[in-house]
Amino acid sequence: MAEEDYGCFVDWTQMGDLANSSGPSKLDVKDPVELKKLARQGHWAKNHKLRAQVYQQLIKAIPCRTVTPDAEVYRDLMGDNTGKKALSVIPLPDFVDGSAVPRYCLKADSVTAVHRVISCLAGQFPDISHCPALPAMTALLLHFSADEAQCFEHISRLLACNEPGRRLVDQTFLAYESSCMTFGDLANKYCPAAHKLIVATAQDVVEVYSGWQRWVLGDLPFSHMARVLDVFLVEGYKVLYRVALALLKFYRKQKAGAGGQPSEGQKQDSAEVKAEIQAFVKAIGSSITPDKLLEKAFSIRLFSRKEITLLQLTNEKSLQQKGITVKQKRRNVQLALNPDTFSSEVVSAKEMRDIWSWIPERFALCEPQLLFTTSTHGCSLNRFYAHVEGYEPTLLLIRTCDADVCGAFLSTDWEERKRGGNKLSFFGTGECFVFRLKPEMERYEWVVIRHPELASSIKAQSSEDPAEDEAPTDGQNSDNSLPVERPAADPSNRLSPFLSARHFHLNSRNTSMFMAGNFDSIIVGGGEGNALYIDGELNHGRTARCTTFDNPPLCSTESFQVALLEVWGFQDAMASDR
Repeated sequence: MAEEDYGCFVDWTQMGDLANSSGPSKLDVKDPVELKKLARQGHWAKNHKLRAQVYQQLIKAIPCRTVTPDAEVYRDLMGDNTGKKALSVIPLPDFVDGSAVPRYCLKADSVTAVHRVISCLAGQFPDISHCPALPAMTALLLHFSADEAQCFEHISRLLACNEPGRRLVDQTFLAYESSCMTFGDLANKYCPAAHKLIVATAQDVVEVYSGWQRWVLGDLPFSHMARVLDVFLVEGYKVLYRVALALLKFYRKQKAGAGGQPSEGQKQDSAEVKAEIQAFVKAIGSSITPDKLLEKAFSIRLFSRKEITLLQLTNEKSLQQKGITVKQKRRNVQLALNPDTFSSEVVSAKEMRDIWSWIPERFALCEPQLLFTTSTHGCSLNRFYAHVEGYEPTLLLIRTCDADVCGAFLSTDWEERKRGGNKLSFFGTGECFVFRLKPEMERYEWVVIRHPELASSIKAQSSEDPAEDEAPTDGQNSDNSLPVERPAADPSNRLSPFLSARHFHLNSRNTSMFMAGNFDSIIVGGGEGNALYIDGELNHGRTARCTTFDNPPLCSTESFQVALLEVWGFQDAMASDR
């Protein structure tokens, strides 16, 4: 067999069509753009030997630390005993967190080789503290290695990658946990129907999403995972997010087709939902081809690698602030909202849980803290500011005299309003959103998230022109469109929505009017109207379509009387337990 140099660990009877090599037998392309195109097309997917050679070429091109263990290091350390030690003698290190070695299409005794390679990696990379993906990644690359030493070198280079902004394998609990939070953020934004299903079905959404890497690296059948690996080695970590989101979309479609919508108030144990998704992914080969999976994955208009890196760093910072840098018992996010102690005159505990599922993942370990309510603190804008300043983010809830309920998630401390002096100036970030709960439940995010063609990013300016964000003082916004629309830049250069509006070229300032306040009003959303405008007595308000959130009026009437207004903060549940 022509592939024997790169298939000595493979059980060819398990390889199916992949055992019959066809297609091109060599690849001379070095251009990254062309490689990306060929990887997505599966150019080397039907020839095992060519695939192994391409993997070797791609991995050797990864920029690494000056001292990176290679095949010779492995041979020196392991000697001539390769493959001779029993599996039981070589346990996997603790940092794999109980992840077993998926056999894929390896021979039964080849699993021992995976254990040997990982054992040697543990000795050469003492800084690794949490790496559940390592068994699957090692098993995959062993299929395309001439010997254990070559597999060891390939994995070493993935682990030792030092290219700025590029990540390949999570090696700490902080990186892994923040990736789970980032996946939750991405699912929330790009798979709203699937995310809604998980929220409605599982008791703990974060626990379900904690298995997202396992869906790709461990549960996917070998034929699918090999196609994912083709693209991963060219495009990097972002591919894993794409594929996991595609799997979530297919899972929701299967549940919808099977009539699996949950009854009101009926939730499953999170472990059961995780097991259902795992079972679906393992059996995906019967209904979805590898190419169809990748087609779905790349049809998602996802953030750029730069954006995802920024989001991941933001989530890491949030975890560090909470002191979560090593593995500990996972908290149940739903328990952060205790129905026995939660008390609001605007929303029920269930409605607050629904709102909690919309907020960015880094606040998932926080619990709601009532900062201000008109029923206790009175209808005074001065008292409103006195109670909410110093808290970031905040949640604004309003019940009208017509029993409508609406509100806004506000990303920035209200104290920021003082930067504009006496002028009503907008501030905040693209994480702000508005919503209504009654008569029906709906959320409206920043319009640039849904329509990224409205903006292209720029580097942060060293100085800001405060007049740019000036708002009219009567609570109504005029059309502030810029005279010249800038051409959209390469989307790979866009920045994330949790950054301030000054990081973007916007074709209209109206698309970045998040929140504003002065002595006689507070405003959320601007451009052709305000999503919410509340007067200085916190008694009367208006709602209309606005350009920033592209929302309809949030109440049944555009002018309304406030029956009750509450502001909630986000209290660190970890700190409150200490």
